[in-house]
Amino acid sequence: MTRDMVLEARSLSKQVSSPDGPLTIVREVSFAVSPGESIAIAGASGAGKSTLLALLAGLDSPTSGEVWLAGKPLSSLDEDGRARLRAARVGFVFQSFHLIASLTAVENVMLPLELAGRRDARAAASQMLARVGLAQRLHHYPRQLSGGEQQRVALARASVGQPTVLFADEPTGNLDTTTGERIAQLLFELNAGSNTTLVLVTHDLALAHRCGRVLTMEAGALRELEAAGA
Repeated sequence: MTRDMVLEARSLSKQVSSPDGPLTIVREVSFAVSPGESIAIAGASGAGKSTLLALLAGLDSPTSGEVWLAGKPLSSLDEDGRARLRAARVGFVFQSFHLIASLTAVENVMLPLELAGRRDARAAASQMLARVGLAQRLHHYPRQLSGGEQQRVALARASVGQPTVLFADEPTGNLDTTTGERIAQLLFELNAGSNTTLVLVTHDLALAHRCGRVLTMEAGALRELEAAGA
């Protein structure tokens, strides 16, 4: 892995079978990300963005190429090893909030800390929820929260362990414009305040260009690498 890079893709490709033969979803993708950087993977629906994110996070395995995450080549780890690495170093925010319906907001945020054996899980989760403006919603269940509030809980859960890399897959996709803007603002505040590396998948070019760099995907390939303005 290149020195000082927290995430690196080397000639990464992913093929799947289709009735018409092999279909290449990700094609020879290579790039590296520095600690604390914000980077967007933008492109139209079907361009391969979410598949690339899954490969980068070790949720899927490439057909060829290599991913290095937090100093480790993912190919050297078995499924349990990749899961441990994600638990220790990675946070996720998805378009669908993926909260556990039977847990309150604070319990949802506590979950990764409890799995990591943190004794201060409740206090840390409460503090993080306050940071995203939900101090008065700690004991509410997901069904009692608006979509924007649910995404703020999901963002708090993803950030509470101070991950090395935060992967966000269309985090504003299910939200109205005003609520989406608030979530985007929180994402960048947490990225800057915690020196967490942000990898953002989005079809929203305005949101993408708030990142430090924009990687544009087209038909599975990186079409261009643009400088942006955070």
